[in-house]
Amino acid sequence: MPAPALVTGGVVGLQCGAALTTRLYPTVGPAGVVTLRLCIAAVVLTALWRPGLRGDRGTLGIAAAAGTLLAVHHLGYYEAVDRLPLGAATTMEFLGPFAIALFGSRRAADLLWAGLAAAGVVLLSNSGIPLNAAGLAFASLAGCCWGGYLLVGKRLAGRVPDGRGLALAVTWGSLLSLPYGIAQAGTRLLDPGTLALATAVAILSSVLPYTFHLEALRRLPPRVFGILTSLEPAVGALIGLLLLGQHLATPQWAGVLAVALASIGATRPPGRTPRPSTGR
Repeated sequence: MPAPALVTGGVVGLQCGAALTTRLYPTVGPAGVVTLRLCIAAVVLTALWRPGLRGDRGTLGIAAAAGTLLAVHHLGYYEAVDRLPLGAATTMEFLGPFAIALFGSRRAADLLWAGLAAAGVVLLSNSGIPLNAAGLAFASLAGCCWGGYLLVGKRLAGRVPDGRGLALAVTWGSLLSLPYGIAQAGTRLLDPGTLALATAVAILSSVLPYTFHLEALRRLPPRVFGILTSLEPAVGALIGLLLLGQHLATPQWAGVLAVALASIGATRPPGRTPRPSTGR
């Protein structure tokens, strides 16, 4: 599967899972959602890859750093979604990958596509609704952690050729989130209906996207990966429309088009210089 398709598939899974989590908030709250999502994902990934702890300290340290960033990102993002509209929270979260795309650029065209993506994000967030300050702070924290994860995940993908590194990272992240989830939701985390829905969320939002994204990071520089994830606000808007009945204003649909064009432009290979004629 082409790397851009892996990134896109991961983005769709993340946003579908985010839509499903709206049904879990009244029962377990944001921290409970994060704990269930990461713990279930850790169980699935560990069963699939069976990672060991005999790796070198450098690899284990990178996996722990990736897991820490994932846990803090999740906690920040779902606390933001609890206070902000889904599109606004996702837009702020995108600032992390956008910064990676901007600072890692090497060509003027890269800056053009990054700028177009940024303009699309601004249009998407132009809803005219006052935004909660704490929600914006949590979303900004999530964006910083997501940008950091792109860099650390790239190193992890280079050291571990399969999903064992991801399984270790998610397991560590689940352990970090567990005290917060228990403190907020307690025994409600074990409700059968909650566990069933949380399993669907974990598969859609963690197992599939992180597997796809780690494989894509093996093939793409973080800059291109960051610009490709600019599709996330647009996909979130479409998922919100189809699954949650959230309608968009005309400027927001313009933002959807802008980020889509930016993603297409960022993944186009540079033009080849024609070979000089040999006269034959």
